[in-house]
Amino acid sequence: MIESKNSLGVPKNLELIYSGEDYFSRLEAIIRNSQFEIHMQMYLFENDTTGNRIIKALKEAASRKVQVYVLLDGLGSLSFPSETLKEMRQSGINIRFFAPLFSTYTFYLGRRLHRKVIVADAKIVLIGGINIADKYCGSGSEAPWLDYAVQLKGEIAEPLQKLCTDIYFKKRRFQNKKIKSFFPIQENAMVRILQNDWLKGKNEICDGYIKSIRNAKTEIIIVGSYFLPGIRIIRALKKASKNQVKIKLILSGKSDLPLTRRATCFLYGKLLKYNIELYEWNQSILHGKVAVIDGNWTTIGSFNLNNLSSYGSLEMNVEINSALFSKMFQEHLIKIIAQCQNITPQSLKIKTNLFTKSINFLSYFITRIIEIIITYTPYKRFNN
Repeated sequence: MIESKNSLGVPKNLELIYSGEDYFSRLEAIIRNSQFEIHMQMYLFENDTTGNRIIKALKEAASRKVQVYVLLDGLGSLSFPSETLKEMRQSGINIRFFAPLFSTYTFYLGRRLHRKVIVADAKIVLIGGINIADKYCGSGSEAPWLDYAVQLKGEIAEPLQKLCTDIYFKKRRFQNKKIKSFFPIQENAMVRILQNDWLKGKNEICDGYIKSIRNAKTEIIIVGSYFLPGIRIIRALKKASKNQVKIKLILSGKSDLPLTRRATCFLYGKLLKYNIELYEWNQSILHGKVAVIDGNWTTIGSFNLNNLSSYGSLEMNVEINSALFSKMFQEHLIKIIAQCQNITPQSLKIKTNLFTKSINFLSYFITRIIEIIITYTPYKRFNN
């Protein structure tokens, strides 16, 4: 389905990582090779075969006196067993939940920790959209969910580790802290950490998407799980289309959230009118959140093109300015497109009728209402 290795010789300090064994073997190796300190911040951590595999590696690291800090989202990892939590703490792992769904005298649904980042010894980093669960690892009979991450080595890891430390220990300075610098990875390649946390004034990922789409000259390829962009993104795509930029969207043919997929289908007619090429991935669940623009600019991370990521969650992406890396990733995405179903005005007309149109509209309406409620809840709480 997808390659297991980077075939164009991109240096080892900048590597594209695929969901499946590629990601989890690297994660396990990073944990086992750590010497001093590990930070893991994750939305979803399941107590399944893959989760237990990573827990075992974390326990072994703690037994070597490595300081291990795990921060899980209170909603995404709500089902994490209390007994497992107790065992991890007894083994020396520092673990807590971000914004627990239930706490003393309160129920909190809003602002979530949606980023997926691991930093070890302030030297090596994994950032992407991949959670820790069997469905992202796959099996002999079932393909992993389609998703991506980036492995980075070098000086970029130090400020990121400080950022993770600040948020784990609830230090106030993390609230407005941004990693503004571009870091050189190799000759003619620069990377930057982008964050989105609208309540704290961090809109770097959303703004980066809009700026790059507006300035696109030739081609835009976006992989969009849960694709429900706000009006600013829609306008940017429309402008790019008018400028004769080729736009390809790789969307979910199968989804773990059928309501959201139906809501996305409601947008198909409008997107096709803008001459945007639509492709549905049906080989597995699509969970990736990436883009390649003009064969030079790439972003990979946890940020979905919808209002929940824009206004409700803590997100983290890597921005990569490298023609070599972007070309490699672009070639991979072209292979993914070749395995997708192309949605055209003709095929859309055949597969939709009054009933499906009504269902899609209703799904879109309900999803937008849910987004408004969820994003308004933390906004109101923050301002009170």
